[in-house]
Amino acid sequence: MTARPILDHTAEPRGSRGLLHDTWVIAKRGLVHMRRQPEQLTDATVQPVMFVLLFAYVFGGAIAVPGGGEYREFLMGGIFAQTVVFTAFGVAVGLANDRKNQAIDRFRSLPIARGAVLSGHALTNLLKAMLPIVLMSLCGLIIGWRIRSGIGDAVLGYGLLLGFSFAMIWVGILLGSVVPSPEGVTGIGFTVLFPLTFMASTFVPTSTMPGILRVVAEWNPVTTLSDAARILFGNPNTPPMPSDPWSIAHPIAYTVIWIVGIIVVCAPLAVRSYEKSLEK
Repeated sequence: MTARPILDHTAEPRGSRGLLHDTWVIAKRGLVHMRRQPEQLTDATVQPVMFVLLFAYVFGGAIAVPGGGEYREFLMGGIFAQTVVFTAFGVAVGLANDRKNQAIDRFRSLPIARGAVLSGHALTNLLKAMLPIVLMSLCGLIIGWRIRSGIGDAVLGYGLLLGFSFAMIWVGILLGSVVPSPEGVTGIGFTVLFPLTFMASTFVPTSTMPGILRVVAEWNPVTTLSDAARILFGNPNTPPMPSDPWSIAHPIAYTVIWIVGIIVVCAPLAVRSYEKSLEK
């Protein structure tokens, strides 16, 4: 009997032009798919604008901001945060689709660098995440929202939103690597992420919430991301109280801790889960 050759899975495939080049090739493929199938951008275009208009004009007159201020300006920080959290959906569904239609198997037969598929998906969705942020900013300006802080704080605010988007992309990659079908990804994602964005100060101040729900909201990173965006953009926010937990008193620092923590935990788990899925 002839011995089977031992394959070195750690070596880069012969013919690969490097991780950066191959990452861009995979990312460009995702961008081309978006251009050819614009309905895929509904979650990044129509949905955020719909939420802005719905809450601004339907609920705007009924919700008061503690400490005063225009509710529409308070709202924008929450809409930004909710949309950023939903970034996980796009990459999870895209990766699950590639697994379902066996595109991943075709990638494995090509001379591309290890990790290029995941990093390409991550780059595609990071670029995609910029689209709703831009659209929401324009829509916010139309309904009366303004950035009332300095340029430095505003840039930091947008940077924080993109940083959280990048963290949620790795959550999506992990989800898309574990769940084999796009339908399963959508079901699990809505079950977990959708309630998470409402149990926060996205649309109403946490001070209006009862008991345990308020405690959950105060430590929810979606709350602190919303509050951090409001602070950095100079918009109305619930005034800090001496009894507030550390998360509410330091929303920017708390959000950065979550960004780093999510990436450090989810990125290695996502890579490991993806590689295990290839062995099945």
